[in-house]
Amino acid sequence: MDRADEHDSRFSLSAEEYEAVQAAVASVARTWAGGQPLTFNALFGRWKGVTARVEEGYSWCAPELANDIWCRSVLAQAWPLLPPRVQTVMGPELDRVDERYRRATVAWPGQSETEGEWWHRRVPRRLEVEPSELRDADWPLGWEMMPFPKPDSVEIYT
Repeated sequence: MDRADEHDSRFSLSAEEYEAVQAAVASVARTWAGGQPLTFNALFGRWKGVTARVEEGYSWCAPELANDIWCRSVLAQAWPLLPPRVQTVMGPELDRVDERYRRATVAWPGQSETEGEWWHRRVPRRLEVEPSELRDADWPLGWEMMPFPKPDSVEIYT
């Protein structure tokens, strides 16, 4: 976690906890693609931001979504390494964001909705695309690599 941007003033980390959180994140991934150091709060904030964009209607292609949800994979890998108190305090918030993401997405047919990195096996319910990217009732451009037909529950709008 970042001391500068702790979300809840009632939740202050001891020096040992702070170091343990930083070490947990660094053991999984040290920097963002641009070279900036990763922090727990930045990863968590990114996951919340991606979830909000998916709820509103995702306007990028499937490979971009895979890139955007990378932050959730890092959180999952670092989670067991976090101090127990951090897991206890932040767990319910992570669960709420995960549930929002589940509600804003559709599970891939025939795939587990809870096992492993389940967030990689979901697509947004609302896809915003340019009119030139529309293709009949199937996936729009940028999503055609999906290994299954577009579910009726996925709305495509311009």
